[in-house]
Amino acid sequence: MSKLQFDFEIIHRINESRYIKKEEILELAKNAPKEIIFDVASNLRDEKKGKRISFSKKAFFNIINLCRDTCSYCTYKAEPNDTKLSLMNKQTVKELAILAKKYNCTEALFVTGERPEQKYPEVKRWLKNEGFSSTSEYLIHCSEIVLNEGIFPHTNAGNLTKNEMRELQKTNVSMGVMLESSSQRLREKGMPHEDAPSKDPSARLGILKNSGELKMPMTTGILIGIGENLEECIQSILDIKEIHDKYGNIQEIILQNFHPKPKTSMFEHSTPEEDYFKTVVALCRIIMPDANIQIPPNLSPENYHEFLSVGINDWGGISPITSDYVNPEFSWPNIQNVEKKCNDSGFSFKARFPVYPEFISLVNNDLKQRISLIANEENYVKESYWK
Repeated sequence: MSKLQFDFEIIHRINESRYIKKEEILELAKNAPKEIIFDVASNLRDEKKGKRISFSKKAFFNIINLCRDTCSYCTYKAEPNDTKLSLMNKQTVKELAILAKKYNCTEALFVTGERPEQKYPEVKRWLKNEGFSSTSEYLIHCSEIVLNEGIFPHTNAGNLTKNEMRELQKTNVSMGVMLESSSQRLREKGMPHEDAPSKDPSARLGILKNSGELKMPMTTGILIGIGENLEECIQSILDIKEIHDKYGNIQEIILQNFHPKPKTSMFEHSTPEEDYFKTVVALCRIIMPDANIQIPPNLSPENYHEFLSVGINDWGGISPITSDYVNPEFSWPNIQNVEKKCNDSGFSFKARFPVYPEFISLVNNDLKQRISLIANEENYVKESYWK
């Protein structure tokens, strides 16, 4: 049997079996030429998703950027006296929602630090002055504000409880939490999640399981290049797959490449090698051929279009009006430029809501009706693929 035949037989076995073995994926990753892995991933994407690449036009609501955790690579987290401190009051939230609607955005991405009121008395006092006792309670109220302006909230606020998620489900068409890695090793001393208890794999996987039980469309993903190895990357994807196979609610997988940031303990670390990153992306498509898979285009500014050849079908949220406050050094690309790069590579480029069409059945009837109304607005019809 030739090497090429051997490689394709592995891929055939992987795709025929619902219960993929990590050993088979590792064998493929170690023995198959990367070109074959990339081509198979690209062909699977074409077969399952076609030649349409989607994105969500969003506004980033940097609600509260204080956080009880400390990750070794993060610069999103602020301290009370920092100039970058963000505490968005209700009026500011409403004003940004009005601006987002003007720019034809459909997603309000709500981001906060992990339960900041548990560490910072300043946050507790601020929330009380706003009329709330917790960050989650405030997020529920803010979700109602933006929804009333015709923007759909998508909340990413760390490890929310099941009851908090149930309340947010009334107004959020989808939610998100990054698994980042299911490797317990990354929580050990000297590793990036040592001082971030919310990043414990069991806690993050528990959130994804809760979202499945609630039938909440969920975005998750992994962070690549923070000290994990390829086997741990594969295991993280398999852990996501296991939850999706059981509950069917993982609407999107983000594969995000690490970048070192000044004034962090991981500043000396390098960003992952391009072939390693592309291999993880391609393996994710092979492991989960039906999934919506995205990379953030602003984190690969020089060559994000090249990832079209390794199996992605989405760019995630792109904002025409706000920064990426998690990665402020990386500006969003111009939406028209992204469209041109897609078209030049033989793909169409269409906007979507923060819930994918195939997951709309999971949201409540009120949100379905609101989506239907906006989907039929003239401006949205021109740029969307909603069906």
